[in-house]
Amino acid sequence: MYSIDWPAVFRSKKHAGTANPTLEDTRSSVSPVVWSLGFTSLLTDISSEMVNSILPMYLVLHLRMSPLAFGAVDGIYQGFAALLRLVAGFAGDYGQRHKAVATFGYALSAACRIGLLAAGNTWSAITAVVALDRTGKGIRTAPRDAMISLATPKTMLARAFGVHRALDAAGATLGPLCAFLILLWLPHAFDVVFVLSFSVALVGVGVIALFVHSPAAPEAPASPPTFTIRTAIDVFHGTAFRRLVIAAGFLSVATMSDAFVFLAIQQRLGFDAEVFPLLFVGVSLMNFVASAPAGRLADRVGRLHVFIAGHTLLLAVYALLLSPIAGAALAIASVALLGAYYGATDGVLAAIASAMLPAERCGTGLALLATVTNMGRLVASLIFGVLWSWMSLGAATAFFAAALACAIVAAVMTFRDAAMHA
Repeated sequence: MYSIDWPAVFRSKKHAGTANPTLEDTRSSVSPVVWSLGFTSLLTDISSEMVNSILPMYLVLHLRMSPLAFGAVDGIYQGFAALLRLVAGFAGDYGQRHKAVATFGYALSAACRIGLLAAGNTWSAITAVVALDRTGKGIRTAPRDAMISLATPKTMLARAFGVHRALDAAGATLGPLCAFLILLWLPHAFDVVFVLSFSVALVGVGVIALFVHSPAAPEAPASPPTFTIRTAIDVFHGTAFRRLVIAAGFLSVATMSDAFVFLAIQQRLGFDAEVFPLLFVGVSLMNFVASAPAGRLADRVGRLHVFIAGHTLLLAVYALLLSPIAGAALAIASVALLGAYYGATDGVLAAIASAMLPAERCGTGLALLATVTNMGRLVASLIFGVLWSWMSLGAATAFFAAALACAIVAAVMTFRDAAMHA
């Protein structure tokens, strides 16, 4: 076991120059709501990543699914039920029921772990279960992030999201590691992975149900709103938020799935399938290390700057995959850069959006942003699968590298006349 000096990592700005900040300083700088939601996400990600880390290996290397078919499955994983995010985000805003909506989403995803046992070796059934699991994620994400936003001063949003994402990434680190150890000791014991995953997910549902308290909410309007497409689009009217959604959407379409990155590394190095989950462990570990410092840096120097810098790290990953570098150096560098990319973008993007949105529409706005980016990732997975099947893995990677470079330039130009330091 090892310990993490949380006070040193997450200390508040007013203690940034001191050598020994206290645990009380850390807790006072980040709301208990954020910590509770962080531990909920930690447990949920242990559960989900135990399964997610073995799916590419299971489907492509074990069931011999074609790259095109896997691209469809991974696209569903990335983008299925993205439109449900809008409904879930509005449902959380309506009557400020963020906790109830998020808890339902966590419970739905937990139930899917048992569904994987029933799916067996049939990839179409697995796809259906994955789609239902993504429905649960689509339901819970926006209300959860809205609770973080409502519980945090705007000047500390990136730090709060960084703390949450760090705990989330810690779970994503432990999940694949658990799957690796199980399959190392019990080869092909996928049912054991699914049962343990379900058990951990239930504990996560218990944490949010019993220990997460909804933050203070704006006073409800006299006439409760009715959900319509126009309601969701209303949050798009703000010029800065609209620019953010468009830029993030273009960047997501140019982002190849982690699973394809890992499959590309496996193709280059030819390591055994049982090692595959360790790639997820490495990315999540680096994400865990980078998320909180990136959040603190973003609050100080500008969140958009850190967000764009994170995507340049992703571009470096693509460059490595196209380079002649081989061996352990390729795997270690790619995994480290990919994890740092997540640390610099995921929570920071949520913080940028939260600072722009009114409190009473925070859930809806975050849901709209997540819908656009997840639909972009769905399109990206389908495109990559087609290019790999029709051309080659190298050609598909080169295409996405060029697309991402263009998307980064477009994002910078989108904000060049705006002081986007929110």
